[in-house]
Amino acid sequence: MKATDLQAAIGCAQLEKLDSFTAARRRNFARLYEGLRDLPELALFKQYPEADPSWFGFLMTLAPEARCSRNDLVRHLEAKRIQTRNLFAGNLTRHPCFESLREGADYRVAGGLETTDNIMNNAFWIGLYPGMTDEKLDYMIETIRRFVKEEE
Repeated sequence: MKATDLQAAIGCAQLEKLDSFTAARRRNFARLYEGLRDLPELALFKQYPEADPSWFGFLMTLAPEARCSRNDLVRHLEAKRIQTRNLFAGNLTRHPCFESLREGADYRVAGGLETTDNIMNNAFWIGLYPGMTDEKLDYMIETIRRFVKEEE
């Protein structure tokens, strides 16, 4: 048996669980969204009516009026055993690979990049693992709410 045969067998078995995984991710997203949507310090990504995503993570961006930084909130969440990840990318022109490139010669920018800078500096996400329980989701909501309110 080849390794790819084993991987294919695992993949086929996982496909049987796809609908339940997708439903759980959507439920987890909805619970977090409902628990955090009233916080003006957080800008939340919302689902559009015509979309039907299987949420990989729950994206949050600290609003300009927030009294804490993304890094402060992320450190707090990690200390409380809630894993976070920064949003990949943000403003690509600020990544190390662009240091040797010249704007106008090697790449061009159409318009301002304030939004990408904001995402790069203030956005992060937490995972939406399908096996999360309501208890774990509520813990995440309470931990985020408590920290944001304490920082006021």
